[in-house]
Amino acid sequence: MISMSGQFAGKSAVVTGGGSGIGKAVAVGLAAEGANVVVNDLKLEVAQSVVDEITAAGGTAVAIAGDVGNPDDVKAAVDKAVEEYGALHLAFNNAGIGGPQGLAEDIDIEGYRQLMDVNLHSVFYGLHFQLPQIVAAGGGAVVNTSSILGVTGDANALPYVAAKHGVAGMTKAAALSYAEKGVRINSVHPGYIDTPLLSGLPKDLYDGLVSKHPIGRLGQAEEVAELVLFLLSDKASYITGSQHLVDGGYTAQ
Repeated sequence: MISMSGQFAGKSAVVTGGGSGIGKAVAVGLAAEGANVVVNDLKLEVAQSVVDEITAAGGTAVAIAGDVGNPDDVKAAVDKAVEEYGALHLAFNNAGIGGPQGLAEDIDIEGYRQLMDVNLHSVFYGLHFQLPQIVAAGGGAVVNTSSILGVTGDANALPYVAAKHGVAGMTKAAALSYAEKGVRINSVHPGYIDTPLLSGLPKDLYDGLVSKHPIGRLGQAEEVAELVLFLLSDKASYITGSQHLVDGGYTAQ
């Protein structure tokens, strides 16, 4: 049930990668607490399905298609929020891809560039266009999705590790420069989450991922969303420039 008097009532938000997984869970959660949500995804029909779910529950949302690796598309999502709802207060820069794996010498350079565009440069584009609007609206909050591989390494995932460490650093730098402007900026670092991306894995590979987490299972998108919603809310008013793990003990080992 949508709570129009919830903690995000009167606020507008942009969620990238909002068509499934963590992004969808955050978009639905924001709307349930009264926010007006712009749901961005690469495919319009995927974003629209989330909007339909939100509006069927009594919430307010609009879909927009766009490639977050393209700065024009990122700007369009921000513009959409301002045009539809009059302002932008909150942003969740979440879209990402897995990308190429292997030894540095074997990684396709074009694949590397694409991963960086989607997983790292997109976060800069988001901040570049979102932050002036959030400041103009009187302040707000941004959460960027990094990863456990934004605080650790993985021998087989050099581009992904580099991008996610970059997101963590970018988050800290932006948080420092906007702290006095009323905008809080933090990163979340999920462990492996049981999303549709993993549904096609062979059982032995899936079980191998589970074994990396002391809690004995993979995470759920909603468990990450709870952390993101907290960080976007006024309850986290003294939290900025920090990294937040939600990983079932993965990085405690």
